[in-house]
Amino acid sequence: MDIDIAEENESTLDIPKISGKNILPVDEAHPFDLEAYISGYTGRTAVDRLNQIIYLCPSLAPQALQLALKEVFAMRDTNLYRTVLSIYEKTAATTGGTLPTAATLAPLNQKWVDETNQRNQAERTKLEVELKTYSSNMIKESIRMAHRDLGDFYRAVGEHAAALKHFTKSREFCTSSQHVLDMCFSVLELLIEHRNYAHISTYVFKADAALDTTAMARMNSASGATTSASQPSKEKVSAEREKVQSKLDAATGLSHLGQGNYEKAAIAFVKIGDVKGLGEWNGKIITPADVAVYATLCALATFTRSAIRAQILDNDTFGVYIEQESYVRELIDAYMGNRFKGVLEVLDRSSTRHALDIHLAPHMTNLTNMIRSRALVLYFQPFASIKLDRMSVAFGWSIDELEQQVVSLIQSGEIQARVDRQNKILKAKETDQRAALFARAIKSGRDMQSANRKLLLRMRLQQADLVVKAPRAAQTYQTGVNEVTNIE
Repeated sequence: MDIDIAEENESTLDIPKISGKNILPVDEAHPFDLEAYISGYTGRTAVDRLNQIIYLCPSLAPQALQLALKEVFAMRDTNLYRTVLSIYEKTAATTGGTLPTAATLAPLNQKWVDETNQRNQAERTKLEVELKTYSSNMIKESIRMAHRDLGDFYRAVGEHAAALKHFTKSREFCTSSQHVLDMCFSVLELLIEHRNYAHISTYVFKADAALDTTAMARMNSASGATTSASQPSKEKVSAEREKVQSKLDAATGLSHLGQGNYEKAAIAFVKIGDVKGLGEWNGKIITPADVAVYATLCALATFTRSAIRAQILDNDTFGVYIEQESYVRELIDAYMGNRFKGVLEVLDRSSTRHALDIHLAPHMTNLTNMIRSRALVLYFQPFASIKLDRMSVAFGWSIDELEQQVVSLIQSGEIQARVDRQNKILKAKETDQRAALFARAIKSGRDMQSANRKLLLRMRLQQADLVVKAPRAAQTYQTGVNEVTNIE
């Protein structure tokens, strides 16, 4: 399967435009603790997030540069080192000289670059020789491991296309479902780091199939053991499956979020099991705080209140994630308590944190608009009419801003009402219940008539022996489909 990967000399940093501006505020109204935020991440994920901060927050750029270089020097990707310095230089150039230059803060460490490139070249030569040797000897397991090691190496040095090539090539030499599962996770980590959301679901599906096969094999081996030892073995297999499934749910959630499928993303994030299930992905790919933020924002934008209560508030497992970010609990409580002004205030206060998230930033405008629209619909739902000034107080907007929002919802059909601009009143459209009842009755009658005509036609065709019978295999399949349909 071909997967699009950016050229190696191109920066993979995706910098979004936030409300037409690139500079984000960091002040008392929009607090952001850089050290506390970045302490949860490691490796390339930490550097990518610090690059985002350097580009969008000039006030934090010098501190973020130092933290990014500390991570980079622990890695072996010299291109990433140059990218960090380049992003800082671009940010410093846009501030009119208020920021010190990169050469002043962190002069180019050419010695580290040369030594790292030399080690990388030696490692590459060694691994390629091993692959050629194993390929000539036709040792299948050794060939698989050689491709895996080369994939890990190219991923470490930032050559994503080569890493993906070797990871996928190792699939041909896998001799067990566990090997396929390991390969799928290696590719998933690479795709998530590269933010290639469209192809994540493909490898989640492959990993899920391999996981089923692996779990079944382990369960069978546990069943073959003695009775006293089989129960602990089955419990261990179940725990291992849940741990792997948590990673697959996290990958699925990121895939849906990246493609704008917010409801599916919320469902996937909420399904993630215990925090320990994330294993080595915790900090390397995603953190529990990220899960809480992503799931909550997507749920508020798409879920009904009953679904939010059932899947988030009453979910003890997900409650652990919510506690990772203090404002998430405040946001949910304000939404469920109809304190919509508080909801908007929390969203505004945390807007800088959301805009600096590499996965969430491109979607914050859509998510905020969807949450705002649902809040307006929920607030107006119990009323036949309400004054706009009362609504404006509840949402903390001016009457003109509120009127503009309400009119857009009326035009989109989300609110069935009309605005009295002279008296500044929003009135719900009155529905003639008698006429609606007659319309539903007539529609039911027409549907019944249509179904009866089709049944009579089928009976006459059968009487005239004009029915073409399907092949036996197709009949068996159709019988199964009908049984499933009847059960549903």
